[in-house]
Amino acid sequence: MAGKSASVVAKQLVHTPRNTKDDGQFKTWKPLAPTLRQRRMASRKDLHKGGPVRELTVAKRRTGGRNNTGRITCRHRGGGMKRRIRLVDFKRTEPGPQQVVRLEYDPGRSAHIALIKHMETGKLSYILAPSKLKPGAVVQSYMRVSFEDKTDAAPGGVAPEEETHATEAEAIANLFRPKADLSAELTSKVIVETGNCMPLKMIPIGTKIHNIGLHPFGRAQLARSAGASAQLLYTAATGLAQIKLMSGEVRRVPVDACATIGQVSNAHHKHETLGSAGSRRRRGWRPTVRGTAMNTHDHPHGGGRGKSKGNKHPRSPWGKLAKGGKTRLKTNPLVVRGRPRR
Repeated sequence: MAGKSASVVAKQLVHTPRNTKDDGQFKTWKPLAPTLRQRRMASRKDLHKGGPVRELTVAKRRTGGRNNTGRITCRHRGGGMKRRIRLVDFKRTEPGPQQVVRLEYDPGRSAHIALIKHMETGKLSYILAPSKLKPGAVVQSYMRVSFEDKTDAAPGGVAPEEETHATEAEAIANLFRPKADLSAELTSKVIVETGNCMPLKMIPIGTKIHNIGLHPFGRAQLARSAGASAQLLYTAATGLAQIKLMSGEVRRVPVDACATIGQVSNAHHKHETLGSAGSRRRRGWRPTVRGTAMNTHDHPHGGGRGKSKGNKHPRSPWGKLAKGGKTRLKTNPLVVRGRPRR
């Protein structure tokens, strides 16, 4: 212990195994300090203990909530530990089987990430880790799957003209085939398992999905946070599919947009309790001052005697209603049914 400061010794004492308890769902601490009594974090005992793959990360440059002129445009930001951004593959265009090497913690998101290695090329990449995905599992992407039968020619060989006529005949026949038959054929060529990525038109109706794109063959944008998922309500060979989000909203998405089977990992994240202000500061958050504690010219709730809000509805420093007030000017035409309002 010689040469170490008192704070370092205290931190090592707090995080020793005898002072923590990890039941596989949450990690709790002995109340050696008042801030540890309510502290509860999601378990990370199954995650990789080392750092990320350096080639799959970039440095994160902080702004402290300021823009290019130095003015604060996003309040309550600043400080925190240094981080590196993990480059997560949200398009999943690489075909072929990929094996899960390990699961890792990502400080830039609430969900965990998985390091996968292509079993043919050896290429490494990061993906969002679905729930119940284990190291050693094999996942695939069907975003670039070929729907044409690439059968080899007969030993005797086929003349180029005959082969061209046969290909054209198959293409013309496919134009007049029922869409249901085409959809069934596409679905039969994929494996619907947790972690596999494919267009919405290949997924059976009622499947739980996440990491959903909003544009054909674009990156995933929906259902990416911890424990998030959506349900596929309708799909077809062409056109728009319908999905139901966890908020209750039902919206249309192109059938060629990507989606991953399963639910996002770390579903217990919403039950975490940091327990101290220092934990928030280490994550890059600064204190929030109440509007009623400010002066009149600083906030609509400021000024007056005592805890008066000036007989105003709760609102932001710029006058936008904060609790239940409508601020949206136009609706999204792709939303079939909006989320339930309180």
